[in-house]
Amino acid sequence: MEHAADRTDRKPFWLAGEPAHGDEPLAVHHPYDGHLVGRTSHATPDQVERAVVAAHRVAAEAAALPAYRRAAALDHISARIAQRAEEIARLITAESGKPIKWARAEVSRAVSTFRWAAEEARRFSGDLQRLDTDPAAAGRLAVVRRVPRGPVLGISPFNFPLNLVAHKVAPAIAVGAPIVVKPAPATPLTALLLGELIAEVTEPPAAQGEPGSGLPAGMVSVLPVPNDRAGELVADPRLPVVSFTGSGPVGARIRRSVPDKHVTLELGGNAAAVICEDWAGDEELTWAAQRIATFANYQAGQSCIAVQRVYVHEWLYDGFLPRLVDAVRRLRIGDPADDATDVGPLINEDAAKRVESWVDDAAAAGAHVDVGGRRDGATYTPTVLTGVPAGAKVLTEEVFGPVLVVDRVENDEAGFAAVNDSAYGLQAGVFTHRLQTAFTAHRVLQVGGVIVGDVPSYRADQMPYGGVKGSGVGREGVRSAMDDYTEPRVMVLTGLDL
Repeated sequence: MEHAADRTDRKPFWLAGEPAHGDEPLAVHHPYDGHLVGRTSHATPDQVERAVVAAHRVAAEAAALPAYRRAAALDHISARIAQRAEEIARLITAESGKPIKWARAEVSRAVSTFRWAAEEARRFSGDLQRLDTDPAAAGRLAVVRRVPRGPVLGISPFNFPLNLVAHKVAPAIAVGAPIVVKPAPATPLTALLLGELIAEVTEPPAAQGEPGSGLPAGMVSVLPVPNDRAGELVADPRLPVVSFTGSGPVGARIRRSVPDKHVTLELGGNAAAVICEDWAGDEELTWAAQRIATFANYQAGQSCIAVQRVYVHEWLYDGFLPRLVDAVRRLRIGDPADDATDVGPLINEDAAKRVESWVDDAAAAGAHVDVGGRRDGATYTPTVLTGVPAGAKVLTEEVFGPVLVVDRVENDEAGFAAVNDSAYGLQAGVFTHRLQTAFTAHRVLQVGGVIVGDVPSYRADQMPYGGVKGSGVGREGVRSAMDDYTEPRVMVLTGLDL
């Protein structure tokens, strides 16, 4: 039995803007060497209920918040993340194993995500539509504004423990929708630190009903909840919007379980890059090889848009493959806290063992391991595979590890067909200088985004981001998520002199 004194070293979670502790401890260990990073606790069922009640109760008040208050809160959070950037980056590295260089990049993106949300909150004004396009509607004007659908349940994954939480929370604040966040059990501490910063702009309950300048209590809760209890939150009718980022099977179950809710799912993929016929110069091939090597492995491959498949025009294959293998071999593997480290561990040893088994299965079926293919604890060496037979998991499923599959194709059209030969469709990279090829790729590729002249791993936080097929439904990106969290409401004005 744990004593109250044992809770002093636990990080609190945030229940309706207030710090709280649960009864069940949750320890977080470093994926690289297993040392204890920190402790928190799981919210009790009663605490989860209190958070949902608070979100439901404050929904009308949150929706009525003036734009300046929502924007000011978002600006404050953005500034505070920037002020504590190095601390947050090191926490991300400690609990996720992400190399510090990439953790710093994630923090920078979160600063931008909240800043962009503040700007969008200020201009989220709606549209005017003239209705007098028909004689029967003379003098009529429609005002179309978007209003929150209601409180949001945001479920975030381990691989971006700050910025993917930001992509749930910032749009919710921007539109005035309460949100209950369930961070990944493996990486809750960064989300709890963000909850601490949000609490700085949350008014205490005693201030409710008085003129205020912050967010009402109840608008944001950040609660570690065991995965086996998440279904109760998903099913709760008081949370009519569910925004989930994570694995495909879990996302599919969520969608089937709540058909009457508005559900957005970002479920990953096996992102492909195509080296087109015109990308033929030595410098171009070297640059593409370096970009692909980096962004196949930049978070040990644990990114939904990490490069997994590469299709190379047959005229360029023999010149490209050695460059890619050399670029992968040059990546530095080691302690993620070291500024020089390019590739750190996977989230845990089980994840690395799964990657190992998939590569071993492909090799046993005839694939050639050009580089890599070794595991050390939770670390798996960056790996390039060629000659992978059709149907191998490393080709058809999301590896979510540092593994690249490379194949030659007869022409650009065959490369595009190979990209589409997948159950997933998140983003694709197309290395071409030809405008017509770019537009053809944009038309025919069955993905949510086409990145021309670069890897599929590029993402700007303001652009619509999401996929088709097994990669999900709906879009992240600040304004896109704001649209998903809201629905249009029309007011028709009559008798106007237009």
